[in-house]
Order: sequence, then structure tokens, then C-alpha cells
Amino acid sequence: MRSFSRGSGLAAHLRFILASAVALLALFALLRLGLLLFNRELIGSTPLASFVEAFGNGLRFDLRVTVYILVPLLLAVLSPRAMAARRLQQLWLGTCASVAILLGLIELNFYREFHQRLNSLVFQYLQEDPATVLSMLWHGFPVLRLLAAWLAASAALFALLGWLERRTRAAPPRLANAPARGASWPARFAVFGVLLVVSVVAARGTLRQGPPLRWGDAFTTASTFANHLGQNATLSLYDAARNRFSSHRDNSWKATLPVADAQAIARELLLTANDRLVDAELAPVRRDFLPPADGQLAVRNVVVILMESFAGRYVGALGSADGITPNFDRLVGEGLLFERFFANGTHTHQGMFASMACFPNLPGFEYLMQTPEGGHRFSGLPQLLGARAFDNVYVYNGDFAWDNQAGFFGNQGMKRFVGRNDYVNPVVSDPTWGVSDQDMFARAADELGKLDNGAPFYALLQTLSNHTPYALPDPLPVAAVQGHGALDAHLTAMRYADWALGQFFERVRHEPWFKQTLFVVVGDHGFGAPEEVTEMDLLRFHVPLLLIAPGITERFGSRREVVGTQVDVVPTIMGRLGGEVRHQCWGRDLLSLAADDPGFGIVKPSGSDQTVALIRGDRVLVQPKEQPARLYRYRLGRAPAGERIAAAEDQPQLLRQLHAYLQTATASLLANTSGDRSGEGESDAVTAEVPLAVKAVTPARPDKG
Repeated sequence: MRSFSRGSGLAAHLRFILASAVALLALFALLRLGLLLFNRELIGSTPLASFVEAFGNGLRFDLRVTVYILVPLLLAVLSPRAMAARRLQQLWLGTCASVAILLGLIELNFYREFHQRLNSLVFQYLQEDPATVLSMLWHGFPVLRLLAAWLAASAALFALLGWLERRTRAAPPRLANAPARGASWPARFAVFGVLLVVSVVAARGTLRQGPPLRWGDAFTTASTFANHLGQNATLSLYDAARNRFSSHRDNSWKATLPVADAQAIARELLLTANDRLVDAELAPVRRDFLPPADGQLAVRNVVVILMESFAGRYVGALGSADGITPNFDRLVGEGLLFERFFANGTHTHQGMFASMACFPNLPGFEYLMQTPEGGHRFSGLPQLLGARAFDNVYVYNGDFAWDNQAGFFGNQGMKRFVGRNDYVNPVVSDPTWGVSDQDMFARAADELGKLDNGAPFYALLQTLSNHTPYALPDPLPVAAVQGHGALDAHLTAMRYADWALGQFFERVRHEPWFKQTLFVVVGDHGFGAPEEVTEMDLLRFHVPLLLIAPGITERFGSRREVVGTQVDVVPTIMGRLGGEVRHQCWGRDLLSLAADDPGFGIVKPSGSDQTVALIRGDRVLVQPKEQPARLYRYRLGRAPAGERIAAAEDQPQLLRQLHAYLQTATASLLANTSGDRSGEGESDAVTAEVPLAVKAVTPARPDKG
């Protein structure tokens, strides 16, 4: 009995549990402090009291994780033999602490990049091409330093736990032959009962009735950064894993309105005077769209340029004084710029399916291109222009296997793909992503010239250099950006992408097809900036939308403040081509709205964060999951900011519009009624839709000479 009881009586075991709990809580607090200091540029004008409150909130989440980690030690109270297994307990605690340290170190750069705690993006990257992901991590982040820090911190934790184990041992018997007496089983069971009650209360994180501690309980300050600090990385990742590996349908938006009411509200949001609802019993917002005749432009081709991480916050034409985008700013003088335009999500794949398939980024379907529902044929640009016999090409720096781009867009109707393996002697061949933006644009110019053979064409050109670890030439053709701290590398890549964009336009503007083409330049998403504009972090969504075409400024002016998102791109393009078209886009033609329509957009961040928002005019209604909605007034431009609106008469109406849109779009996706009628198995699909699609009036094609 002596070998089991020495140093491990009930009192000693309780001391070890308490000491271990304190050590774990201290560890979580230090990791939270490290996250704060590493991202200190986000502190801004946030008062110290907000961070004190955040650490207080964080203690509640940390207690929850600590209780879970201590479960084996708590159960050991029931058995003297288990209490005596100190080495196993120490190994368990050390392993858990080491995992927590690793997650905390990973989160330093993860939060800097995404302004989110660890979430389902981790699993999204893990399921992508391992070689690409590992290359991105190796070339984009200080992997060796982080591993060294992890090993050193883990060793220190193991040493600390060993010291605590020795310090909490029971005193040996005074007489060598004296028997070691342990606590009786009634005493152990009584102590276990007390520990069980304390642990349940601590794990719940709250004394209120109803649900236990939720992630929204960390949102108690006016600072999003402080609120995020109040969360726990281990819990966040666990919740993300639970949601990620359950059916995505389980995580989809849950209906809150009667179906008929939700459809009516969604239709009121989307249908304009130029739309006529069709197939009302089969599809929620399928309509025949006949844009005003005076809105048509003398163009026959469409080129969509999706700019990686082209954040509106750093675009000079949108108010930035940092000189990052001089070429884009000059192009603005030739076209129409939308100043309040937003990405539907915060990752490229969301920008792709929103811009080209005109379908929104929905909760539970953030990775739509990789889900079974992504196999539906959406009512997007490939379908609508394919029906008009447009030729097409998709030119990209990287591998089309990433995000299932080839599978998704091939199913939508794209025919020709030019990716990283199709370039010969590129200026830059990045081991992670592929070639540089100047290589992509040079190849795109060649491909567009080949398409100019009689038939109209459309193209998607996607940049990639402005993404970690940044495929940039050496030497750089532009000056490196300095003075923005951790954002210097990102902004340097953005300046280079802008330069490559300028080179492309200088090369193609003298081509015979140039003046017959509508160019659509749009950012796929923004990226984190030190300023906060509401808890939704609007600067991660704010991107420019620029339309360049002959006669566009004469007809529509040079700037618009109407709110739009990427799902509005396809209807806006179709409005400029003219003619009646049947579609089911979840956006509208931004240039044929009523004069008093401020526009609207619905956005959602990537990952498992289920917060959604409705942007209308200069206000944004933010709806966190399982939390009350909050209304803000926002300001973009040189001094972006947001302020909470305490009460507004139309807030309930805005909330119903947000819920109705998401509910109806989700139901339509699940029922496969979001695209052309052939996707629903109706034999008359093609004959019903093609006649409408070919009613466009194609302008006469001038002689090349």
C-alpha cells in the first residue's frame, strides 16, 4: 500500500489539482496576453478597461477548458491507485498544456491574417492540397522560430508541473514502518461530489439558468479585438471542429419566418421595376430581367478581373493617402467606381462564386464550391453568356485544383482554363501558388487576342501575388511599402498587383477588341486593418468595383455610392449588354435601380463565425449567432469609423429582411432551385430559357482595319 499512497493521499491530490488548475489558467492568460501584444496595432483607442474586461471574460472560458483537462484527475479521487499515478497525471497535463501552447502560437499569425480566433479555416486548409499548404506555411511564416518557441515553452511547462507535483506530495510517515492511511471511500465520494458540483458550475461558465457559456458572452465591450481576446483558442477550435465535421446542412441558417413571408420579403428586396417574376411556384426569385434600353453600352465582350486581397481601405481612389494603388487610381478616371461595394465573404472562393455565379455566402455553405450543392448549375455569368454563344477563358496564376475551381467552373460552363502549369519561362515561379501577376496578365493579353475571332467572349482573370507568401519578382518593379508595421509585406504585394494591372491595361488598350469590351475590376475580399468599423469588421469586406467601357461615364457618371456586393456583378454586367434575360441571381443591376434606392448587401465572414450582416446605405445591421442584432452607422474612406445606433424605428424591418434573404436563399440551395431549370430536371429547361437569353442586341462589330 505504501507504494501507492506515498505522496498521493486525498489532501495531496486535491492540492495537485488546485496547483495544476492555477498553472493552466496562468498559461491561458499568458497566451491571451501574447495575442494582445503580437497584434497590438489593433489596440487603437480602445481603453484599458475594455481589455481588463476581456481578460475577465476570458477567465470564464479558460475555466471551462481547465475543467475539461482536469477530468481524469477529478475522477482519480475515487481510487487511491489512480491518485497515486502522478506520472501519468503529469504526462496528461503536460500534453494538454503543450497542445494549448501550440494553438496559441499558431493563433498569433492566424489572428493577424484573418482577425478571427482559430476556426474552421484551419480544417479547410488541412483538407486542401497538403504540399501547397505546407509550402505556404513554410515560406510565409517563421515556422522554425514558432516550433522552437513551442518546444521551449512545452519543456518549461513540463518542468513546472514536475515541480508542482513534488511540492504537493503528502508528507511521508514519521516512522519508517508506520502504515500509510488513505481517506475512506465515503470521504472520497463526498469530496468527489463537491468537486463535481464545482466543476459543473465552472464548466458552465455562468450561474444563469438556460444554456451555458456561449461565444457571444465574450462580446461585452465596444471593441471587437477586445471581445475576441475574451475567447479561448482551444474552445474555438473545438467548436469549429464539431461544426465542420457535422453535416453542413446542420449548420445552415435555420428558418425563423413562415416560408411565404420569407419569400415575399426576399422578392421585394431583389425584384425591381425591370423584373418579371416567373416560375413562382418552383423557384423563389427567378425572373425575366429587361434592363432599360438606354442602359445598354456598345460592348460585345466582358473581362472580369478578380483582384486578390484588393482592400478598399488602401485604394487611393477610395480615400487612402498611402499611394498603394496609383495605376488603379488612374484607371478610375476612365470608368465608373462604386464606393460602397463589399465582398460577400472574406476568402477568394466566396468572391469567385458570388461574383461569377451570383450566389451569396451562406452560413453552413462557406465552402460551397467543394460541397455537393456546389455541383448545381447556378444562374451565373457562364450560363447566361454561354446561352448567347460567348466564348470564354479563365486565366489564373495557380492550380485550378485549389478550391475545386476547375470542377466548379467547368460545371458552370467555363471551357478553357490557363493555370500555373501552362506558363513557359515565367518571370516568377513561386513554389507555393504559381506564377506572378505580371505573368498572368501577360498570358491573359495573349489569350484575349486569340479569342477575338468573330464571336463575343468573356474572361475571368484572377490575380494571386497579393497572398501570403507573396509571389513577387526580385528586383521589385515598385518601391516596397514601409511604415505600416506587420502590413508592410501585404501592402507591398498589393502595390505590385496594382502595377501589374496597370501594365495589362497599357498593353491591351490599343487592341482592336479593347473598345468593344466591358472591363469589371473587383476585389475578391479585403484584409485586416488597424481600424475597426463595427464588430463585423467591414474593412475586410470593403473592396472596389470599377467598370470600364466606352461611353460608361457619359451615361452613368464616374462614381456611385449605392451599396452593392459581389452577387450584383452578374446582373450589372447583363444590364450593360442589354436584352431580356432570365436569371435567378441573388443580386441586382446596380445601374438600373430607382434613384432613391440606397442598395443593400448581405455579408458573412469565412470560417465557422456565423455572424451575418445586412448593409443598407450608411448603416449595417449585425446579427451574431444566438445574440441580439445590433445596428451601426459606418463611414469608409480616409478615416473609417462606426458608431452604434441605440434605437431605430426600422431595425425590426431590417432584421426581417436579413433573415428572409438568408432563409430563402438557403432553402433554394438545398432544393436545387437556384439556377437554370435544367438543374431541376425539367425537360423544357433549355427551350424555355435560351430564347430569352438570345434577345440581346449585339452591337455591330467594327472592321479590325
